[in-house]
Amino acid sequence: MYVGRFVVIGPGIGGYRVSSRSFPNRQVTARDGMLTVGPTPDAPETDNPYIAYNCVREGGDYVAVGNGSQVDPIAEKLDLGYPPRDALATSLLALDYEKDDYNTPRIAGVVGDDEAYIAIVRKDALIVEAVSEPTLVATYEEDDPRAFDLDSDEAAELAAELYDHEFEHAVCAAAVTVGDDVDIAFYNGE
Repeated sequence: MYVGRFVVIGPGIGGYRVSSRSFPNRQVTARDGMLTVGPTPDAPETDNPYIAYNCVREGGDYVAVGNGSQVDPIAEKLDLGYPPRDALATSLLALDYEKDDYNTPRIAGVVGDDEAYIAIVRKDALIVEAVSEPTLVATYEEDDPRAFDLDSDEAAELAAELYDHEFEHAVCAAAVTVGDDVDIAFYNGE
């Protein structure tokens, strides 16, 4: 099944996977303490504004995870002391779903040591939920949050697990764990 991009968010753990049929030449890189999705060196040139963005970024005592430019304002609001729910809701409402050919939803989550929130803004809804277990939301097919089983609880293992998940067209993955420390990792299928 093709679900597009997806996030899995739970207390102390978060992950994101790029799945793409249209722009598979992307990778995750670590940059200035955050994880960024961008084109690979051999990617064809494009003016598509939705293929390069920060996907994991710390903000205050939390980490924001998501599929686009909404990650930056979410993290910035967390730095300003916004509660996670409000940081997600205000940022997603302001940016809305992507105005591409598919009306692609924006998905995001906020991970704290002992709390987590998952969110999606679609053409027809804005959903922000507190979650107490790993929860998935995707841009297509799985666009309502639902519980999701994870085997991994370390960032590097989680990134590989999400990349290897049975959903189709894996491109790259990123993950974070939040506890005494924040650990970020990525997996580009290599």
